[in-house]
Amino acid sequence: MGTNIRIAGVLLCVFRIASVCAQEYLFLLYPDTVPNSKPTSITEKIERGEYSKITNVSSPGIAVYLPTRRFATGQAVVICPGGGYVQLSMDLEGTDIARYFNSIGVAAAVLKYRLPSMESNIRPHLAPLMDAKRAVRLVRFNAQKWNIDPRKIGIMGFSAGGHLASTLGTHFDYGNHSSADSVEQQSCRPDFMILVYPVISFTDSVKHTRSRKALLGEDPDMDLVFDYSNELQVKADTPPAFLVHADNDSGVPVENSLRMVQAMRAKHIPVELHVLSEGGHGFGLGLDNNHVASWTRNLKWWLDWLNRIKRSER
Repeated sequence: MGTNIRIAGVLLCVFRIASVCAQEYLFLLYPDTVPNSKPTSITEKIERGEYSKITNVSSPGIAVYLPTRRFATGQAVVICPGGGYVQLSMDLEGTDIARYFNSIGVAAAVLKYRLPSMESNIRPHLAPLMDAKRAVRLVRFNAQKWNIDPRKIGIMGFSAGGHLASTLGTHFDYGNHSSADSVEQQSCRPDFMILVYPVISFTDSVKHTRSRKALLGEDPDMDLVFDYSNELQVKADTPPAFLVHADNDSGVPVENSLRMVQAMRAKHIPVELHVLSEGGHGFGLGLDNNHVASWTRNLKWWLDWLNRIKRSER
């Protein structure tokens, strides 16, 4: 299916526990024409510094990291890096996270999604969600080949990537079974969500102004504001979620996570929230602070719990 190029051999992953060798693959999301796109002279740009950032994404894709079969849990996570819908923080909130997941036996796919630019998209606000949907479908389509349980594929996002992840968790579909594209026939419903200091709401005082403006424009239609305020879009089949947020986050107020938890509890959907006393915004794995880094331990336990639930459903 499409272009799939193996770009790396064996990667050494060492994260506090036994090392796990992983394989990395790169896939374009769309084999031919990218939907909702238009010709542009703007080219993709990678900015390398303390953390790598990508802007002007025109060829969306996923970098897939697979743990060895010996350690694999069957779970997989599509990771949406943050960046306010104007850039993607590809290592701090992408590849670093994928390698952590491999160290606990979870497959990971880092999503390079299109940013909502007027220059390259016909309807800018649709592009990120289209790419997130396609990424989950692609992972589910390849589940057997990649030693993944198709019932254990989640979505994860950081900051604005958390908004994208929660948008997919509330705006998914179960696939187009009449499509000639076998990938599009797959459901894009994530089986779980992991939301890290996420943007959730675009309403009133808790909105993240930068993300809302980048996705919806300077003066957005209020119907779009409502539709992309994901605490207002939680439904009975919204998947369970794990959230982590710092109480002292001055970039994205913790109220975003609190509202999502409240909405999910009202629908009786399993949800777990960890509010950290410190950490601010953009801490990623938090490896420079054991207190902040503790969220990954709690996440592992939560993923173990999900696996036990799936076994009990058989």
